[in-house]
Amino acid sequence: MGEKGWVIKINDELKKMAATSEEIQTEMEIWKKRCIYKVAPCVTEINKKAYKPQVVSFGPYHHGEEYLKPMEEHKHRALLHFLKRSKKPLESYVEALSQVVEDLKDSYETLDPVWKQDTDAFLQLMILDGCFMLEILRIATQMMNDYATNDPIFSNHGKLYIMPYIKRDMLMLENQLPLLVLEKLIAVENDKVKDKDQVVNKLILKFCNPNTSAVSSIGKCLHVLDAYRKGLLWKDPRRKKSHNNRNINIPSAYSEEDEGEIIRSATELNEAGIRFKKSKTGSLQDITFKGGILRLPPILVDDTTESMLLNQIAFERFHVGAGNEVTSYIFFMDNIIDNAGDVSLLHSQGIIQNAIGSDKAVAKLFNSLSKDITLDPESSLDVVHKKVHKYCKKPWNEWRANLIHTYFRSPWAILSVFAAVLLFALTIIQTFYGVYPYYHPRG
Repeated sequence: MGEKGWVIKINDELKKMAATSEEIQTEMEIWKKRCIYKVAPCVTEINKKAYKPQVVSFGPYHHGEEYLKPMEEHKHRALLHFLKRSKKPLESYVEALSQVVEDLKDSYETLDPVWKQDTDAFLQLMILDGCFMLEILRIATQMMNDYATNDPIFSNHGKLYIMPYIKRDMLMLENQLPLLVLEKLIAVENDKVKDKDQVVNKLILKFCNPNTSAVSSIGKCLHVLDAYRKGLLWKDPRRKKSHNNRNINIPSAYSEEDEGEIIRSATELNEAGIRFKKSKTGSLQDITFKGGILRLPPILVDDTTESMLLNQIAFERFHVGAGNEVTSYIFFMDNIIDNAGDVSLLHSQGIIQNAIGSDKAVAKLFNSLSKDITLDPESSLDVVHKKVHKYCKKPWNEWRANLIHTYFRSPWAILSVFAAVLLFALTIIQTFYGVYPYYHPRG
């Protein structure tokens, strides 16, 4: 296209783009539907493996990749089991999803033209992957006896050796299915089920984190990653609102000069008199500071933690309106974890459960996760950050921290101080006994 043709094309598009409220609303609806993204290379270069499925593809982005094809056979078998158990014809499921197929396509930010044009192939993919995902969620959370006891996926052996890899792949941003697919499948399977979205959410939470049984409604979710994220952030609304750090007025003693200050490491905070305690809930939002006590939620760090958190951060980065709670949590944890000593201190208080080996490895993990991320000034953790910093700036706490850091950091330093004090005391005693007879001679 020549320069003239390009100018004409842009001018034509500009004429059509009248800034009416209806058109703006339409544009907002288009952006609102998008929730499954391809992660940009500038993000994946930190850890490419963390964003790429290892054993199974869900959705169009990684479908057909050679190393993932072995799982397609198991998807087909799962579909047959699902249909046989539901006693509903495949046509009913196809018809139900056909009604929302455009919404499903719009969920993907970057959809290959092949999928856009071939609706039948896209529906087949959604049904096949959707049924497989439902079967995975169900077999991991409830008994299903219509699979062979030696089935490579849907057996106790599969639960032990294959499910952990499938779970990790299900929590990757590029490997998501719209939850609308699962809700439609359940609606056709059993039309008596109410609140299909909540049924799906509970299955996901039980599968991804069996310890979230206390979590009640997490609202409408976009996909598995979104549901899991909301489960990590869920706080019991019945708890006193006084524990919430939002809208807390920072005393005027806190000045703008402190804006650039980075919160100290856990060891340094401990030296300044701050004690660490485990929060009463596991919510990543349940971080509070009061009376010199910093409360943090417990977190299990294992081989899947890095991939899971990186994909949560990526989702918050790309999806407008998702929030920034996980990103803020990682930023905060990176600030208080500098080395193995900080991890050891948090582990001793039950805050970090280390399942990957050395404390040094955990410190390295948190430090790598925080690359290229910042703390949102509107975040509730920014308030905690400022309160901790203000506490450390009090003269007594600063002096205490310097004293401990200088003289009580190692056993040898402590021995040196003790020896110096002892020597000083002996010198005073010796001087006393040397001077006393002069002023008080005998007889």
